[in-house]
Amino acid sequence: MSKARSRCAWAKGDLYLEYHDTEWGVPSHDDRHLFELLILEGAQAGLSWQTILNKRVNYRRLFDDFEPARVALFDERKIAELLADEGIVRNRAKVHAAVGNARAFLEVQSAFGSFDKYLWRFVDGAPIQNSWPDLGSVPAVTPEAKSLSKDLLSRGFKFVGPTICYAYMQAVGMVNDHLTSCFRWREVKRLSKSRPRGAAEIHRRL
Repeated sequence: MSKARSRCAWAKGDLYLEYHDTEWGVPSHDDRHLFELLILEGAQAGLSWQTILNKRVNYRRLFDDFEPARVALFDERKIAELLADEGIVRNRAKVHAAVGNARAFLEVQSAFGSFDKYLWRFVDGAPIQNSWPDLGSVPAVTPEAKSLSKDLLSRGFKFVGPTICYAYMQAVGMVNDHLTSCFRWREVKRLSKSRPRGAAEIHRRL
């Protein structure tokens, strides 16, 4: 991984570089991975993504590697244990939302066969390919993100406002928002034309 390559300006620091170069914008169709990023994006609200990346390993440990069926069974005793652990963002509303979102996630899986099938309908099954020249051109929210947010909220999800949803869409590759000057822009664009690497491979590297 050469640091001389041109990247999106926000990719600074080892964790950010690894995340940017291997995961951000890669089309994901793995439900466990989609659940993980949904919870982490919600946890980020009001904080920096660097904070979340620093705590990601702890989140995986404490949230049973983000298996939604397990998280959905967390009771008040378990939630109290989570809130006492400095390894995650100790915000009561966010932790409760994570458990509630796991339950809503399972309902979506049951209704659509997978969360993947539900989610990718909002971009007609294929990533939106953008061509932004600089960070100032990248929107904070889009009509697709607003639609996703509205639908998730109607299904009982929390911490899924339009801005969070757009960040989520960027993260899971529903949109390619790498800048055109970034070496990943073309690489991620090519991924949309073939089946992307499995989330398990990404998971092992991060």
